[in-house]
Amino acid sequence: MRREILIILMMTLFPLWLSAQEEQVSSSDYGYTPEQPTQTAPATQPTQEYVYPQQQQEYVYPQQQQQQPQQQYVYQEQQQQPQQAEQQAEPEKKKQKKSAAEIFTGFSSGLTIHGGYLFSDSPDKLFSNNGLGSEDYVKGLPRSGVCMGIGAMFRVHFLDHIHLGVETNISTMPLMRTGSNLRNIWGGAHCDFYTTWGKVRPLIGMTVGGGTIKRLFVPEKAQIVTTPDSTVYNASYTSTPYFLLDPYAGLEILLGKSKSMALLIRIDYMLQFGTANGIAKDVNWSNFITPSGPRLYIGLLFGHMTKKKKESNTQ
Repeated sequence: MRREILIILMMTLFPLWLSAQEEQVSSSDYGYTPEQPTQTAPATQPTQEYVYPQQQQEYVYPQQQQQQPQQQYVYQEQQQQPQQAEQQAEPEKKKQKKSAAEIFTGFSSGLTIHGGYLFSDSPDKLFSNNGLGSEDYVKGLPRSGVCMGIGAMFRVHFLDHIHLGVETNISTMPLMRTGSNLRNIWGGAHCDFYTTWGKVRPLIGMTVGGGTIKRLFVPEKAQIVTTPDSTVYNASYTSTPYFLLDPYAGLEILLGKSKSMALLIRIDYMLQFGTANGIAKDVNWSNFITPSGPRLYIGLLFGHMTKKKKESNTQ
């Protein structure tokens, strides 16, 4: 009970004590403030009326207010200049990207296999050796045969209608089942024009380059052959360099959803110009040499066969 009474008394007396303290503080402040005007009025009135109002409000502060908008305006111009330069550069960059995308539309490379049928007028032209022997013996020799081989190519696509690239091939034509053969090695640069019909691309073009025909003749049962000039041998080997023009036509069929792979089907007829038929040392690049004939190529190509979707959308 006593504790409760003391707590109640403290709670009632404490606010009274606080109010008394506040009255003392307010009375002391009231007694002190009247003394300021009597002591400081004569000294501070000229500084308040003349020095601070005239210098700060009328002269100094208005100039600061006038200078601030100019600084803000200059700062805004400095910000606007790089923004305007970026805005002007953006369309030029877009034009450059569009022009590059319109010119360069992809690339591709791959391997091909081929087969064909090559022929010549006579065996001496086929083997490039006019000293094979008697006419009866020559009549029994072949004048044509089937060839087969492999090749590779790399090309770049331009303007969505042109292929420019390089290729190399090797082709072998076995003869007589005696080891005789013609081996043709060639390469060059090719260019073709194509159009796109869905997933099919018909194309037509030409390869320009050069190569070598290596001709090995082995008689049946390795018999000895006597030539009219009394040369005796049981085999002959010649190598004929040439310049080639190889016109071709074909189809590409795009495979898969990504269209990054294509099946190539192509047929060509190679025209070879080099040394004269026979054992000749002088090279005559205006002379057409044989054998020649059509070849069928089948291959797989990989790469960026079409334009990218982003590039096509921007265009």
